[in-house]
Amino acid sequence: MADPSFPTLHIRPRQGWLNDPNGLCRIDGRYHVFFQYNPDAPIHSRVHWGHVSSTDLLHWQEHPVALAPRRGLIDGVGCWSGCIVDDGGVPTAVYTANPDHARNAVVAVARSDRSLIHWEQDESPVTGISAVLGLDEVRDPFVFVHECRRYAVQGSGQPSGPPRLLLYGCDDLTCWSELGTLLSTDDPIAAEVAAANIWECPNLVQVDGHWVLLVSLWHGPNGVRQLAGVRYLVGDLVAQGQGWVFKATSGGVVDEGPTFYAPQVLAEPDRTLLWGWAWELGRSDQQIAEAGWAGALTFPRELYVRDGALGTRPASELAALRLGRLAWQPSVPFQARAFELVAGGPVALRLVGDGADALVSSVDGTPADPARIFVDGSMVETFYRGASHTTRAYPTADSRWIVDGAAVTAYRLGGRVAD
Repeated sequence: MADPSFPTLHIRPRQGWLNDPNGLCRIDGRYHVFFQYNPDAPIHSRVHWGHVSSTDLLHWQEHPVALAPRRGLIDGVGCWSGCIVDDGGVPTAVYTANPDHARNAVVAVARSDRSLIHWEQDESPVTGISAVLGLDEVRDPFVFVHECRRYAVQGSGQPSGPPRLLLYGCDDLTCWSELGTLLSTDDPIAAEVAAANIWECPNLVQVDGHWVLLVSLWHGPNGVRQLAGVRYLVGDLVAQGQGWVFKATSGGVVDEGPTFYAPQVLAEPDRTLLWGWAWELGRSDQQIAEAGWAGALTFPRELYVRDGALGTRPASELAALRLGRLAWQPSVPFQARAFELVAGGPVALRLVGDGADALVSSVDGTPADPARIFVDGSMVETFYRGASHTTRAYPTADSRWIVDGAAVTAYRLGGRVAD
């Protein structure tokens, strides 16, 4: 592809709009990643579910659109975020269906065979869910299992009020039972760490024996929408009535960069994987329209909990992207479409050209715990000391990268999303 800023190793179609990862699952040994997708234009409108799959987390095969808006039905203007449940051998998507406006969104289900290629979307919404007084918007169902029962959590809130997470019983995916509030800002740690008006895209998963809750922060002061990053809470599920409440014991930032939002997790027997959405940074509407694409998913990451803090690191499979050493010299400009830096000491990455010299990433690694910086077109992901930082930088045909640092090894990266 001619556009040097287009990420060729990350998940994203060649054209159109992409946002939240959805429906992460591994069915019959194959990973499936779905995502919010407008195939017609690089704008957030009439969102579908795009779909790719892989056996190795490296080579991704693109599939036809899985879920599509249906005019006049419950998802008439968009099939919004959700998850996939292997329901007695039937892969079942549980998603937010938007008929006309976010405040009227409902929960819908769709079913597929084991290929996850062909989907049948129900025409009626999930029953048992009623409007909650004081909550303007409820969305983004995430299903989890605890003590042999199946539950769902949804994010909610209002543009000028506090957020809340709602809990439901959903052993029957088409008929839910309301179980009250899982988490609110009455929890002092949640109130301090995750201040927002709406909590979006909740994920609840056990990592290293600890319950971890992820929420994406939506602010709406004065009617102006602002997406304000992602927070985690480590804590416990405490029985209350027929359901549970989440009691936080610690919390923090999931990713420290300016372009990370709406992640989703995939719990496997031996690890928990995470993908996030990286939005565009500093590109004008005209530039995006000319490029024809917007948004990408991050590389897969592994989560762990240590001393009450959530850590993240690149999925182990990503080392297989290395094609060999990249020749470079400190402070000497070079060109490369995709590369990785492994730093056993301080390292800084800059992008120069078109009269600009921009610092893209700066971090300290150690020989025992080296920092890693992945660059793929405009995607830049940095990992260090259990933290991550996702940002964007847009090389042109005349741009050059500069690395400042001594204890740095550079690798060319190769491969691409499969056709």
